[in-house]
Amino acid sequence: MKGRGYDPIRLSEVVEKQVIRPTLKMPLRRYYRFRYSKHYGGIYTADAVGCNLRCVFCWSYRYITNPNLGNFYSPEEVARKLVDGAAYYGVEKVRVSGAEPTIGREHLIALIDQLKHENVLFILETNGILLSEEAYAKRIANQDNVHVRISLKGGSPSTFHKITGACEEGFELQLEAIRNLARLDANFHVSAVVSFSTNDEIRSLLLVLKDIKDSLVTTFEPELVVLYPKVLERLMKANLKPLLALTPKGEIVRM
Repeated sequence: MKGRGYDPIRLSEVVEKQVIRPTLKMPLRRYYRFRYSKHYGGIYTADAVGCNLRCVFCWSYRYITNPNLGNFYSPEEVARKLVDGAAYYGVEKVRVSGAEPTIGREHLIALIDQLKHENVLFILETNGILLSEEAYAKRIANQDNVHVRISLKGGSPSTFHKITGACEEGFELQLEAIRNLARLDANFHVSAVVSFSTNDEIRSLLLVLKDIKDSLVTTFEPELVVLYPKVLERLMKANLKPLLALTPKGEIVRM
């Protein structure tokens, strides 16, 4: 890719070698914890290690930039922990969070397969960059037990670059993933980090989404950066000031 910033596709390849361990059966992946969360009305979560973006505001920054943290688990082990955790807390949704779950596609597909006959919905939280490859998007779209949430990093290529450090072309990869999932009639919706975007930029983004599929506008999910102490420290160091954000207690603040 051309332009300022790192290539997220290339970074995906580097990170995969660090967080995925091939075996004779299914690849193992690094995870650092399993937990219940109130998101989505209650969900049990596996927090993974490693990402193909370096978002300054990421709450999980330590685990996306330190690939040697956590322990390796097989898809079967992760599925069992998710199913048991969901049953314990009485919820029917599970997910992988804290990282980019599409890194290590065979591990992810195997995990989804392990969950197919369980009474849970797997929510795939992803930045979508690797789903810009139509063949990979198709493997996800064909899964009946998956809902995809694509999180756009900003509302334009320039904002994407500013808050992730990646080249601006990475934003178009995110949009191409959305186009792929729309063409494949996948079960998905789009969110976007809007803390650094003007109202005009958000309106322009919504027009782009409407052009892809009308329902993407009605299901659009705005995301606000949460100002955890370490996040605020990184934002100040990078001289980035969100227009809107959330305090750790969930209060909206203007900066």
